[in-house]
Amino acid sequence: MFETLTVKADGALGELCLNRPEKLNPLSATALEEIAAAARHFDTLKDVKVVVVRGAGRAFSAGADLESFGRLPEGLSTRDVAELGREMADALESMRALSIAAIRGWCVGGGLVLAAACDLRLAAEGTRFSIPEVDLGIPLAWGGIPRLVREIGPARTKELVLTCRVFDAAEAHAIGFLNEILPADELDSRAQALAETLARKASHAIFSTKRHVNAVTDQMVGTMRSWSDADGLVTAFGDAEAAEARREYLSSRR
Repeated sequence: MFETLTVKADGALGELCLNRPEKLNPLSATALEEIAAAARHFDTLKDVKVVVVRGAGRAFSAGADLESFGRLPEGLSTRDVAELGREMADALESMRALSIAAIRGWCVGGGLVLAAACDLRLAAEGTRFSIPEVDLGIPLAWGGIPRLVREIGPARTKELVLTCRVFDAAEAHAIGFLNEILPADELDSRAQALAETLARKASHAIFSTKRHVNAVTDQMVGTMRSWSDADGLVTAFGDAEAAEARREYLSSRR
């Protein structure tokens, strides 16, 4: 029973859908906890081999819901809340089943980290990406840096994270972040077809391949080092210059 997601399983296929389309599927503290819980739920369903991750409506995700992080859930400290994004990405990436991100519309900040935690990524033509955290006066956290370095390399990661510029699906594909770009009306059917193709393969072979690739890349970039990301976020939220940058950025977007 989820507030911000819909989760389905049918035989070997699963679906995790961010379901706050009126807000462009922001990643609140609740949403982060629920994505991690959904990944763990799929691990209990031994028949599920492939999970498609998508956003309802016209966007994949607008990223972190900054307003929600100003209201601490009962029993959680500021650092606990700052850790939720990393825990979400780690849970999704370590999920037994393969994950396919089907991305359309906007994929922003934490939404891009969510997509980076998936095994494969498809996007519709017209999809737009951005990583606005530095403009907001905060570092990119949630394990986003090592995952981007893993997928697109260190120089490109520095450029996109530091400039905060918008980039399109064609560029995301060219730099290796996306596996495929589809016409908007073909994205869902292609994600479904790919999931069905993978689900017909032997469980041991596909799960071993996922674990092997993840083990090799973790030795290269070390996503486990991201445990300290939360400290960077906590510091940024208490820094006066960072707070002013946030106010200016949010005011410019209203």
